[in-house]
Amino acid sequence: MAERFRTPPEIYEYLVKIGIQKVKLPIAKLLLLGIMAGIFIGIGSALFTTVTQGIIDGANIGYASLVGGIVFSVGLMLVVFAGAELFTGNNLMFIGMLDKKITINELLRNWFFVYIGNFIGALILALLMYYGGLLDGAVGERALAIANVKVSLTFIQVLVRAILANFLVCLAIALASADVNEIGKIFGILFPIMAFVALGYEHSIANMYFLPAGILLGKSALLNWGTIFTKNLIVVTIGNIIGGAFLVGAVYWYAYVRKGNRIRD
Repeated sequence: MAERFRTPPEIYEYLVKIGIQKVKLPIAKLLLLGIMAGIFIGIGSALFTTVTQGIIDGANIGYASLVGGIVFSVGLMLVVFAGAELFTGNNLMFIGMLDKKITINELLRNWFFVYIGNFIGALILALLMYYGGLLDGAVGERALAIANVKVSLTFIQVLVRAILANFLVCLAIALASADVNEIGKIFGILFPIMAFVALGYEHSIANMYFLPAGILLGKSALLNWGTIFTKNLIVVTIGNIIGGAFLVGAVYWYAYVRKGNRIRD
């Protein structure tokens, strides 16, 4: 008999099982799969940059944001279907820790090495795009504008946008986990990711591509390795953890997985 669509309680029970498998991965594999995820999300970010250049003005900003959000979702689709380790998605492993199936040391080990791998992968793609001449002309101007905006946001703006971003990213992972069929997973990913990008939220792994790309173009006094961390990446990472681990992971652990609330109790 074909597997059926998972209910919300079954989704989060399933995510606990996935998290248990993830903490068993050796460091080399975490880094390698993390690099792949960084490249995949970088591809989505590069697509966003390319398709929105030329149409991002006062009259077309909504249309550009919508189209950019749609194409950016390719990044998470590649992570889910090709197989990779994404730091922001792995924030859902927090459910397994709350359920005492994963220790905090196991959780932090996974997050640390996957995060490093994601950064390496995103940086590799930024370098390839730059040296391949793919950030020339109008695309490069758009890439620079995106990076400049990100380091010009205030602390509270960055934090709030980061919380909201991973709230939607982790919901996309949950929706993709609900259906065993590819088309269901695609639509589960597409709409939440389209929403987070179109609304202008901040995603740490995407920014690992956007910000180095801006630095490589070398045309902005606002952009350097210090500012991209202090003005953006550190704060975005904290916000992503709050949005993914706490607003999605902890809430649904309490609602569906916690002893006494789970469907099998």
